[in-house]
Amino acid sequence: MLFIPYKRYPILFCFKTGRSLTLQHILYLDFIDSASLLKSVGGGDGVGTPALEKAMAGQELSYKDGLQLMNEENLFLLGAAADNIRKYLKGNSVTFVASYYLNYTNVCAASCPLCAFYRKGNDADAFTLSTEQILTRARIAIKEMGSTELHIVGGFHPKLGLDYYENMMRAIKAEFPSIVIKALTPAEIFFISRLTRNSVKEVLLRLKAAGLDALPGGGAEIFDPEVRDIIVRGKCSSEEWLDTARQAHELGLKSNCTMLFGHVEKPEHVVDHILQIRELHKKTRGFTTFIPLKFSLENTELEKSNIIKTESPSTYDLRVIAVSRLLLANVLNNVSVYWVALGKKLAQVALSYGGNDMVGTAYSEEIFRAAGKDTGTSIQELVSLIKEIKREAVQRDTFFNIIRRFN
Repeated sequence: MLFIPYKRYPILFCFKTGRSLTLQHILYLDFIDSASLLKSVGGGDGVGTPALEKAMAGQELSYKDGLQLMNEENLFLLGAAADNIRKYLKGNSVTFVASYYLNYTNVCAASCPLCAFYRKGNDADAFTLSTEQILTRARIAIKEMGSTELHIVGGFHPKLGLDYYENMMRAIKAEFPSIVIKALTPAEIFFISRLTRNSVKEVLLRLKAAGLDALPGGGAEIFDPEVRDIIVRGKCSSEEWLDTARQAHELGLKSNCTMLFGHVEKPEHVVDHILQIRELHKKTRGFTTFIPLKFSLENTELEKSNIIKTESPSTYDLRVIAVSRLLLANVLNNVSVYWVALGKKLAQVALSYGGNDMVGTAYSEEIFRAAGKDTGTSIQELVSLIKEIKREAVQRDTFFNIIRRFN
C-alpha cells in the first residue's frame, strides 16, 4: 500500500488490486490489514462503484452516477470519499454565521402538508409582527447576541403589501446599517410578486433599495412535480422558484439553496434536485451554499394523515449529504449541515460525510421548533461541537468571509 497523488484527489493506491482508497481509511489501517479493508468496503476485489471512482478522479458526475451513489455505493466508503473531497476543496475548517431567525408572521395563504408552522388568520395563535416589534427583536439579536445576520422569513400573508417589507428593512438599516438582511425566500418573493401584481424583478429591486442584502434558500423543497404535489399546497412551482433565484442573482443578490429530504421522495428525485441547483449555479454563480434539510415530521399534516409515519434514518441522511458533496464538487463547494434538523450529534457525523459548514446559530428559530426540534445553541456550543471532531471552528459572515477563527 503506497500513498501517492492520484489524478485529482490524494488517495491510497493498492498495487495488488490496482484500486484506490481514500485518505479517510488511513484511520483504519492501524486496526485491520488492507485486504480486510478492501473486502469490508469494496464487496470483493474492487473498491467503490464506477461513479465513486469518477468522483475521486475529479470528474463531474451525471444523473446516472448520482443514482448509483444513492442506490449502490457502500455508505462508509461514500462518506470517506465525500470527506476526502471536502478536505481537498475546503480544508479542515467548519464555518458558521451568528444568525438571528426572525419570523415576521405565521399566517400563510398556503397549506403545505409538510409544514407545522403555518396558521390561518383567525387561528388563536396566529401572529404578524409590527415594524416596531421587529426592531425590538433586531436590537436583541445585534446588541445582546452579537448577530451579524438577520434571517427573516415567514408565511405567505395574504394581506401584507410590499410596503410592509420595505418599511421593515428600512427601519432595520436606519438603526443598524452594517447588519446583513437575509430575507424572504424565492417562494416568498414569488408570492409577494403575485399578490402585489408586480414583476419578480420589480419586487426584488424595491426590496434591494430598501436594504435587502441576500435571500435565504427555503421553499425549494423537492423540485420533482409529482412529489411536490404531495408535500406542497399553494406554493410556487420548482420552475418559478428557480427563475426567482436566477433573477435575484442577476440583480446581485446572493442566496443559499436548499433541498427538503426524508419524506416521500425517492433517490432519483434527490439527484435531479441537486443537479438542477448545480446547473443554475453554473450560470449565475449566485448560491453561497447548499443546505440539505431533513424533514421534521411532528405536528405536520403528513404525520396526521399517516402518509409518513417515521422520519428518515440517519444512514439515509448521511448518504444524502455525501452525495450532495460529490455531485456539487468543483461547482458549489459549500455544503451545509443544518444541526437544527439533524440534531447536534448527527450533525457532527455529517461533517465527516462531506459537510463543511454548520449554517449558523439560528437564534430564535421557530419553524423547526414547531415540528418538535430543539433549536437552542450559542457560538460557544457550536465551537465546542466542531472542536470535538478535531476540526477548526470559523465564524463567517453571510457571504462566507471569515470573521474569526477559534484556535
